[in-house]
Amino acid sequence: MIQYSLHCSKGHRYDAWFKNAAAFDEQQARGIVTCAVCGDAAIEKAPMAPAVARTDHDRVALSSTQPDAAQLRALLRAYRQKVVSEADYVGDRFAEEARKIHFEEVEARGIYGEATRDDVVALLDEGIDFMPLPDLPEEHN
Repeated sequence: MIQYSLHCSKGHRYDAWFKNAAAFDEQQARGIVTCAVCGDAAIEKAPMAPAVARTDHDRVALSSTQPDAAQLRALLRAYRQKVVSEADYVGDRFAEEARKIHFEEVEARGIYGEATRDDVVALLDEGIDFMPLPDLPEEHN
């Protein structure tokens, strides 16, 4: 895994994890790396400070702007809970329902569900806005 500090053309900065550098390049080329704040697809890697190994084998980050991990998880958990409590679960019909809403075939409403990688790419190609729900570590335990 590799972590990149990214920024969009509107100046928003955020961190994102990728399987490796090639995965980032491939996803960026396909247009599926978007700003976590505004959805902008004009994303660039921001300069990052490397982690420096200390003699006691602990790692020290040179950047002092890292968010508190517990606070970030709490915010993501609250965001996910709000979506789940207020939107309709459509399961594996997510792409189909998102298209119906986008093309005004049905009344607009909040939805969430599952989509395949191909569905995600197709929705992006069609200009349909959506945002993935965050996976939280405790959900997989």
